[in-house]
Amino acid sequence: MKSALFALLATLFLCGPSVADPYATSPRSNVLFIMTDQQFGEAMSCRMGRKYLHTPTMDGLAAGGMVFTRAYAANPLCMPSRNSIFTGRYPHETGVTRNENPKGGLNSDELACMGRIFREAGYETAYSGKWHLCYNPGNAAAHGFDSLLDAGKGGGPGGGPDARAADAASKFLAGRREKPFLLVVSFLNPHNICEWARRAAGRPQNLSCGEIGTPPPPEELPPPPDNLAPPAGEPDGMTLIRRAYQVEKGLFPVAKFTPEDWRRQRWGYFRMVEKVDGEMGRVLAALRQSGLEENTLIVFTSDHGECAGAHGFNQKTVFYEESVRVPLIVAWKGRTVAGTSDRLVNTGIDILPTLLDGAGLGKPAKLTGRSLWPLSLGKATGEWRDHVVLENDMAQGGEVDGLKPMLAGRMVRTERYKYCLYSHGLRRESLVDLQADPGETADLAADPKAREVLLAHRELLARFGREHGDSLAAELLADDVKPIPFKAKSR
Repeated sequence: MKSALFALLATLFLCGPSVADPYATSPRSNVLFIMTDQQFGEAMSCRMGRKYLHTPTMDGLAAGGMVFTRAYAANPLCMPSRNSIFTGRYPHETGVTRNENPKGGLNSDELACMGRIFREAGYETAYSGKWHLCYNPGNAAAHGFDSLLDAGKGGGPGGGPDARAADAASKFLAGRREKPFLLVVSFLNPHNICEWARRAAGRPQNLSCGEIGTPPPPEELPPPPDNLAPPAGEPDGMTLIRRAYQVEKGLFPVAKFTPEDWRRQRWGYFRMVEKVDGEMGRVLAALRQSGLEENTLIVFTSDHGECAGAHGFNQKTVFYEESVRVPLIVAWKGRTVAGTSDRLVNTGIDILPTLLDGAGLGKPAKLTGRSLWPLSLGKATGEWRDHVVLENDMAQGGEVDGLKPMLAGRMVRTERYKYCLYSHGLRRESLVDLQADPGETADLAADPKAREVLLAHRELLARFGREHGDSLAAELLADDVKPIPFKAKSR
């Protein structure tokens, strides 16, 4: 009898939360992961005020949770970012570097999906809304979601895909279940700003999540961004990309936008953020009504940002702050500390460890990201990373002078500076002092006074390449960053 008792205690000890993790919670906690599409980091009224934007749902989450003000997307594009978030791996590891599905999809054994990890831990797993993952939706054994509540569906009656995603998620939360759950709710908006820009350029476009009305008189529009102009000394590759992207009949037809056009664009963008905030509110209301709020970890983010006129860009894909920095809130009623954290976060590698940690589950060995759960509890974490590295493969533009520029790159964000290195151009580097120049208006890469800082950031990128098997980082740094001109149909 005594030996059987010892065996039982040993089993409970081995299967319970790790002793090394004093912040682990009950493995029976629920997890609600909410993601918008194309929302820049400050696009919440709790961050930028209510004069032009009001997001009560996001503000409510922020009031009871930790807001991470330096959260960066692993790659500022939908599919690369999402596949990193759901695997906890860098884009160069997943092989998803553009909005393209690798041949055969992802290897589910090598790159275990969030759904699979939670399901194997005994969770009921459900996904509602936009998919854009490189797992076959019909192969639940690979992605691990028991139920795809609204995945892959387009607009329709009832307000389009976001309203339907909220409906399906709310219905799931109202159901009865015996196991803890992981519920992903993936919204489309404010991604409709892409169609809004094309409509403003004179092309008929449907807003799949519903209309937003007509812009008000000029005196009621938000101002254009302070950094509307391209940075002084911008790498010539970025200048060429700007010309290639902003062709009249392309995806980004904003070359002729005036400051007044950008003001209307930003007004429309804020309305779309408010629309998705309302859909989020319906999901959180359903969570409260289910009686599960106090046993549910909520994490909210976006897959990437939106330039909204910054440096004359709309949409994403570039390394400017508005494109790469995203909202991130970790909230659990009665547990998380209300506040802000300026720790550097890479959402592609840090969100999955955070969800697992908050649920009291162990982190797979191949995940190199950091859990944000201790920070969200207000606990001291000791030493934190001093930089994050982002990846990019800009390949959505048209042709310029017979060239179809595709500009792969890497970005290093440290406490004060941002360093970018690109695959092509006569000037392939940029360096910005974000402390002195948060709008990224002046490039310091060619400034002799900044040479030491530039070299230090080169070394950080080189170290990242060695430690994480990123061969492109080494290629970009080869030959002391000599010029590499664009060629016709390059790459």
